[in-house]
Amino acid sequence: MAKKPQNEAPLISVETPLISVVVPVKNEEGNVAPLLMEIAAALDAACEQDATLAYEMIFVDDGSTDTTSAILANLRGSYPALRQLRHGASGGQSAAIRSGVLAARGTYIATLDGDGQNNPGFIPAMIALLRADAMVGIVQGQRVGRKDTPFKRWQSRQANRIRGAILKDGTRDTGCGLKAFPRRVYLLLPYFDAIHRFMPALVKREGFTIAHLDVIDRPRHSGVSNYGFWGRLRVGVLDLCGVWWLLKRKKPTPQVEEIV
Repeated sequence: MAKKPQNEAPLISVETPLISVVVPVKNEEGNVAPLLMEIAAALDAACEQDATLAYEMIFVDDGSTDTTSAILANLRGSYPALRQLRHGASGGQSAAIRSGVLAARGTYIATLDGDGQNNPGFIPAMIALLRADAMVGIVQGQRVGRKDTPFKRWQSRQANRIRGAILKDGTRDTGCGLKAFPRRVYLLLPYFDAIHRFMPALVKREGFTIAHLDVIDRPRHSGVSNYGFWGRLRVGVLDLCGVWWLLKRKKPTPQVEEIV
C-alpha cells in the first residue's frame, strides 16, 4: 500500500473507532511493516463501503530485542490509525493481547498473530458476524490449508481434539490467532496466561454463542516461531485442567435490577 500524502484526509477517525485491531509481536522485524500495510488496506477498503467501520491498529511489542519497536515508531507517521504499545519485558502473547484490549477504544476487537500467517482480509467478515447478532461473543477463525510442518499440524490436531472433548466448545481450531469479539465480552473473562487458546469455551461459559469462520492459512513471511513443543505441552495440560474447573464452577449469572 502506497504511503498516503500528508495533506490527504484519513479514511478513519482514530478518536472514535468501532474496531480495534490488536496485534501482539515479538522479534518480528521482518513482518510488522507488510502486515501493517495489509491490515490498513483491508480495513480502508471496508471503510469505503461502510463509513461506520472506523478503526485503529494497536501493535503490542512484547519486549522485542530486535528492531521491531523502531520500525513501528517509524511507521506511525504514515499511518494515523497506528498505536504502539511496548512491554518492558516479555509477558507472553496473552499478556500482549490483554494490554492491547485494555488500551483499545473500539467496541469490537480483532486479533491476529504478528508473523503474517493470518490474513487480515477476513477481519471485516468477522466484524459483520458480530454486528449481526448481539449474542455472538466471539468469531473464531478456523485455519484451512495449514502451512505449518507436518509435526506441528499433528500436534495441533491432537491438542484440539483433547481440548474439544473435555471443554465441549465445538471449535476445531482455537489456536488460530484470527479472532474477533466485543471488548465488553473479553472484560468479563478471567485472565490467565494462554487464555487466548481457551476463549471459545470461556465465552460460552458467560452465556454467549460462538461463530466460526474458515480462514486461509499462510506461511510465515520471515523469522522463526517463538513457541516450543514441550513447553507448550506442559503448561497446556495445566491450563486445560484449570479451564475445566472454571467451567464446572460457573453458576448462572443472575439478572440484575436497580431499585430506584
